[in-house]
Amino acid sequence: MAIVATAKKIELGQIDGAIREIKSWGLQVVIGPNLYAVDRQFAGTDDQRRQDLQWAMDEPDIKAVLFARGGYGTARILDDLNWSKFLKSPKWLCGFSDLTALHSHVNRHLQVETLHATMPIFFKDGVPNEGSESLRKALFGPESTLNWPAHALNRTGSAEGELVGGNLSVLYSIMGTPSQMDFSGKLLFLEDLTENLYHIDRMIMQMKRAGHLAQLRGLIVGQFTEMTDNAVPFGKSAEEIILDAVSAYDYPVAFDAPIGHVEVNMAVFHGRKSGLIIDQISSCINY
Repeated sequence: MAIVATAKKIELGQIDGAIREIKSWGLQVVIGPNLYAVDRQFAGTDDQRRQDLQWAMDEPDIKAVLFARGGYGTARILDDLNWSKFLKSPKWLCGFSDLTALHSHVNRHLQVETLHATMPIFFKDGVPNEGSESLRKALFGPESTLNWPAHALNRTGSAEGELVGGNLSVLYSIMGTPSQMDFSGKLLFLEDLTENLYHIDRMIMQMKRAGHLAQLRGLIVGQFTEMTDNAVPFGKSAEEIILDAVSAYDYPVAFDAPIGHVEVNMAVFHGRKSGLIIDQISSCINY
């Protein structure tokens, strides 16, 4: 497994505990040559970050690429990557948050599955948590379903489709670019962190007005963590804002999925045909 950083910088030694934990899974860990480089808030220049990702995708002995952390910066390096060797020998690309741009880009252009999963910064002390264990199980199998308790806002039902999505802010930021996915016929999952509630409304309304929500097969709302509000309250939670945006559509909607900026960030297979079942007791994604 290679560890690279395509977004925010990593301090020397910051993820040593996570590296030890990954080695305990029986994996050999190699790090990108520029993993600890610094350019302002970034993990090195655009060229350095791109070189590390290109190396990790091209090296035949590397079977999975784990991204050290999110932040911002991945979208800056996507357009100049060469995917030819990766297509001949695909490998797992694992991460979330800012890595949503990469998941979306790969889904649009290559139709290769990726792993939306936790990153070393979230188990940096080497103490496994539910998120890191979910990543390990996803890498080694066997595959399993993801279940979580019912939520009061759920719209029950079942659907099948390709599972795609990620961070709402990142999806919003790549609209109209070569990295934007086709959402038609898909099961979409969303999560976000430290956003103002009116901004959640602005982003989800943009997706609605662009037609991206109308043709979904189902919607999975993950964790919207540490939301903020103005002095004059917006008047709805993030979950209520999203439910209102899809009120005109009749597909099933599941809330409170264990996906996002939380310790219980469960790995899901981005780009895989999946089933969504929502009843009065629980919600379930199965592969």
